[in-house]
Amino acid sequence: MDLIAFFRTNRAAFLLALQFLTRLRLPVDYSSEARRASPRWYPAAGVVVGLVAGAVYWGAALLYGPVLAAIAATTAAIVVTGALHEDGLADVCDGLGGHASRERALEIMRDSRIGTYGALGLGLVVATRVVALAALPGVAVPLVLIAGHTASRASMLWVMATSDYARDKGAATGVAGGVDRQAVMTALATTGIALVPLLFVLSVSAIVAALAGLVAGHFALRQRFERRLGGYTGDCLGAVQQCSELGFYLGALALIRV
Repeated sequence: MDLIAFFRTNRAAFLLALQFLTRLRLPVDYSSEARRASPRWYPAAGVVVGLVAGAVYWGAALLYGPVLAAIAATTAAIVVTGALHEDGLADVCDGLGGHASRERALEIMRDSRIGTYGALGLGLVVATRVVALAALPGVAVPLVLIAGHTASRASMLWVMATSDYARDKGAATGVAGGVDRQAVMTALATTGIALVPLLFVLSVSAIVAALAGLVAGHFALRQRFERRLGGYTGDCLGAVQQCSELGFYLGALALIRV
């Protein structure tokens, strides 16, 4: 199958992924098959979010400098996604922050109200993300944002491909267990394409460090929710995206600062 035919076949799945992970509402022919296939396009949806955030950073940096540009870019990403992943992070922090049982933790994570652990966890992650972006070389940030948003959504897909869904029903039920080898390969290919432009603005070692940071963020959170919940939930996927994205930026920054 050539690329044009491949993307035409997967158009509905991509648009559904974009609708699920962002506030963008585009016309799409819904089908259960397209819904099951949509996770393979989560990284591609990340490319769209990263492009928006990168464009906002570039424009704001021309007027206000790196700190306000980093705040503007972070805000733009939150607006585009409707704070979907930030909400998941806050819920996971609330559910796993104390010593509640598995059942109680899952119940807490369903509560729309934010608690102390959620507020602190979300505030620290967002603040650290802004500081890390502001500290990166300005010329690199737009491309780092695209790569970070893409790779962190591939990190979500990896959880779905290699872990069990912890609830009987929920926001991720329809796609849980539907991640096959082709989906993983598509996600990896999309991420690889998003990483290539970084070669023009960062050293290879900095890119490797960014990926190492992403993996560290992924597993640091994953080992905690899998141990406590016996699997993942939709909130866990959002939290993994947030920690993986932050790890990506911190990894790149660590080597640049050496």
